[in-house]
Amino acid sequence: MTVNLTRIYTRLGDGGETHLGDMSRVSKLHPRVEAYGALDELNAQLGVALAQPGLPARLAQWLGRVQNDLLDVGADLCVPPQEPTAEGPPGEGAARERLRIGAPYTEWLEARCDEVNAQLEPLRSFIIPGGDPATAQLHVCRTVCRRAERRALAVGDANPEVVRYLNRLSDLLFILSRASNERPESLWEPGAHDSSPSPAG
Repeated sequence: MTVNLTRIYTRLGDGGETHLGDMSRVSKLHPRVEAYGALDELNAQLGVALAQPGLPARLAQWLGRVQNDLLDVGADLCVPPQEPTAEGPPGEGAARERLRIGAPYTEWLEARCDEVNAQLEPLRSFIIPGGDPATAQLHVCRTVCRRAERRALAVGDANPEVVRYLNRLSDLLFILSRASNERPESLWEPGAHDSSPSPAG
């Protein structure tokens, strides 16, 4: 698929509306626009993660693939489902074939999750986000990914594989944050600073 960007500004969005992938016009506050906007933010945050020192080369390669796949996910989200019509010859009235992500996208993430998680120590509590710079940024990516997943759910008629992909991607980002961290993990200690009186007192 070829993408040609000859002009960056068009003035078409100055009134608060934008084109979807099927060229229909909607508000920039439309759930579908919110969803692929969150994907764009996630991709940018991944770019920050890749710019951090100390990120293992193998993980960086995987995140580069994820960045490309996120553009596929955005291309899927930006086009509403279309019913093909039977009128006219092919190309005249028939719905144009669109990029839709399938199960292999999510299966690749699951394989990476299993591969890395098998090498990590089991967790005994929730991790407090932080660690070295790459690790801290991967935690940011994970939270943005969770928001993108919620935005995709709000679309309603989105490809179900989009939600599955984002759900699994947030899992992978969490696992990679652990794998990339060279500092001791800081774990949540429930009630560690609770100063309320003891019920027995």
